Amino acid sequence: MSEATRQGTNASKGRLEEPVSLCGIGSVTGYGWGHKLLIEGLLSGVSAARPTPGYSPYFDDDVAWVAPIADEGDPSDGPTRYRRAVRHAAREAIHNASDRGWRPGGVVGLIHGYVLGDVDGWASFHHRRGLDATKREWLGLMPSTVLSEVAEEFGIHGPTMAVTAMCASTVAGLLTARMWINAGMADDVLVLSADVSITPENCAAFNKLGALFVDAPSTETCRPFQEGSRGFTAGEGAVGFVVSGRPGGAYANILGGAMTQDGYHPISIAPDHEQVFRAFRGAVEDAGVHPEEIAYVNAHGTGTRQGDAAEADVFDAMFPAAEGIFSVKPLTGHCQGAAGAVELTASLYGFERGVIPAPCRVAKGHPRLLDGPTACVEGPIVKASLGMGGHNAVMVLEAASA
Repeated sequence: MSEATRQGTNASKGRLEEPVSLCGIGSVTGYGWGHKLLIEGLLSGVSAARPTPGYSPYFDDDVAWVAPIADEGDPSDGPTRYRRAVRHAAREAIHNASDRGWRPGGVVGLIHGYVLGDVDGWASFHHRRGLDATKREWLGLMPSTVLSEVAEEFGIHGPTMAVTAMCASTVAGLLTARMWINAGMADDVLVLSADVSITPENCAAFNKLGALFVDAPSTETCRPFQEGSRGFTAGEGAVGFVVSGRPGGAYANILGGAMTQDGYHPISIAPDHEQVFRAFRGAVEDAGVHPEEIAYVNAHGTGTRQGDAAEADVFDAMFPAAEGIFSVKPLTGHCQGAAGAVELTASLYGFERGVIPAPCRVAKGHPRLLDGPTACVEGPIVKASLGMGGHNAVMVLEAASA
């Protein structure tokens, strides 16, 4: 669909919207501190999950296959991995966007998508029962503190808030940024997503739910849309995106999106998949594209039976002309609140370099599941995130014009 036709479609809905673009990326993952290391890791086909002592869900000395963020970063950014990773992702995203020609407008906003916050910091605080904690230490645990630190560093004075929609938090944050820009509340928005929550306790809890398994390599555990998949491996991530109403130097344009809520169960997906379908349909309609124009679905793809069945159901029914579907969770692990951001980076690389860094197949699976790094055709992609508790968030993007 041409841009003129898309604008006409949106105008018929009572609005005329300019493209909102993703102009900068920064990330910290199990592959390392920096978004280039994430791309190199995805292209390598080697999972960031590795045998690591101290994370076993059984609280013994056995190693667990997890993809934690290394305890690195700038010490002046804070005492915990969470604060240092968020600050690093924000800084890298701003610098990356600036290197590509982006310059901030008059009003810059800030959004932070997260689920559990500074798990390491709170664990230390409660272990000491809060005794001897200084004012600075306690304030550092507040979700507002890292945002105020980022805002101070970059002179951000626009609307600022945190959003949480479980694993759909990234898409929720990006769609909120798009709404702010279209409503004239901000010219640009720095969107951050972070989850640094791999601990023995959290691994144990997810293992009891029957979703997370850390007793074997990812290729034996997490096989989205393939036979023999048990669930997902744990990962951590912090990602920053610069979202702008001006497309200069952009990686991609956000065409539209939608969110729904199953209203069914704290864990399980509603078996009729009605609200999952509604999120996909709403995103495509909001984007002003036809389903047959979609080239790929960048799936949530947890490797769980319920999640994979729901997304495969939608993929087969709505996008029979699409080239393929893929999930990078076997490589990055499931990064919870930051999952959508980590995974979206794979599609942005596809737009930029013409190759989707998908993982290799390891078993019989969906006939259109991508098998390793794949030269991609042109066309919009759909990024889906199905968060625990029934949060369904879907976004449609296309490559930015040269």
